[in-house]
Amino acid sequence: MVRAAAAALLALALGAVTVRGLPEPGVALAFTALIALGECVRITLPGDREQAPIGAAGALAYALLGPLRGVPTAHGTLQVVAVTGVGLLLGRLACLVLPCRVLPGAPAERTHRRPPWADPAHLDGAARRLLAVGFAAAVFQPLYNGGAVDRFSPQGPGYGAFLTAVAALAALCDATLAALLRRSGGGPRFPAALEDELRSLFGIGSAIVATGMLVSLAAGEVGLWALPLFCAPLLLAQVSFRRAAAVRATTRQTIASLARATEVAGYTPNGHARRVADTACALGRELGLGTRELALLEYAALMHDVGQLSLVEPVPDGATALLPGTEQRRIARLGSEVISRTGVPRQVAEQVARLADPIAAPAPGEGPVPLASRIIRVANAHDDLLTAARGRGVGEAVGRLEALEVLRLGRGRVYDTRVVDALARLRGQARG
Repeated sequence: MVRAAAAALLALALGAVTVRGLPEPGVALAFTALIALGECVRITLPGDREQAPIGAAGALAYALLGPLRGVPTAHGTLQVVAVTGVGLLLGRLACLVLPCRVLPGAPAERTHRRPPWADPAHLDGAARRLLAVGFAAAVFQPLYNGGAVDRFSPQGPGYGAFLTAVAALAALCDATLAALLRRSGGGPRFPAALEDELRSLFGIGSAIVATGMLVSLAAGEVGLWALPLFCAPLLLAQVSFRRAAAVRATTRQTIASLARATEVAGYTPNGHARRVADTACALGRELGLGTRELALLEYAALMHDVGQLSLVEPVPDGATALLPGTEQRRIARLGSEVISRTGVPRQVAEQVARLADPIAAPAPGEGPVPLASRIIRVANAHDDLLTAARGRGVGEAVGRLEALEVLRLGRGRVYDTRVVDALARLRGQARG
């Protein structure tokens, strides 16, 4: 729906520009080139989301462009949409002739991406940016061209406050569209997705909005020189984000190595950590966790069995869920100590340390068991029970029913009721 709306809006804008002509073609060409360039230098944000800061800032600046060197402009809303759309398309075409690159911080299975025109994430991002810019232009341009903004001096605080309000509304529109797209793609529930998107506005999002406003304001005094002058700091910010992505990639490698250690040593079955992590993340999304919480949950789920390396003899099939509670807690604490020395976020070690604690009665001096720990415990027990069922020659469907029944019997005592119910919903959806 978002792609269809963006395509229809772009077609309308191109048709209108073709019929009416292109006012100030040099200005339109400069902003088109900036947007296309920005599409070629995208970055990857946490949650494996892509953003084109320079292109987004350039499009927002054109949507909020009033006077240029003191001379009023008259490009209008549809021309803003047309220029932004053409810039996005040119940026995509430019990507075709560039060699494929590994995105910093992206999981290994996503390093070989589909071409930009075929990747749904690329298409959704471009459609979202086009609609958000169109929204900003639809708010600003009619008021500016109609003379409603004339009572504000371009050098005064009132004009700046007006631009700030429009830019904030555009950012909110973009965040809402992004949350809707993530939810429709099987991501977290809409409130959690929207909270993540709004939180990201305080990072690179605020830099995009500020740069777009500065370019539009500065263009009134220095003209098109404002584009390279004020986009250069944003390019430096992208470099910082790339370095942060490299740190995240190193963290992922460390976690992957620890997760594989128990399998290589024969303490857990092959693929157990990955299966537990996948189930845990699916449960986290079902329960409304945001991007950061899901990332920490995945890290903890991948490393939840590291404590088994301290055992003299491996547990049969690595099934810690079948061990006595005291032994489960001992393994969890030992694993937490190892994890705390690897440089991963502190919360990951805490989640692993508490994953075998009693739900109803935590140890004295300790607070409630974290939700992530409760999720991992259910995901781990589910996989252990399925593995045991396969060992008995039980079919997959029957094994899933048996595992779910065991988890239901332990609700409220061993396993969190909400988490078990969420797992039952997921399994019901899978059968449907």
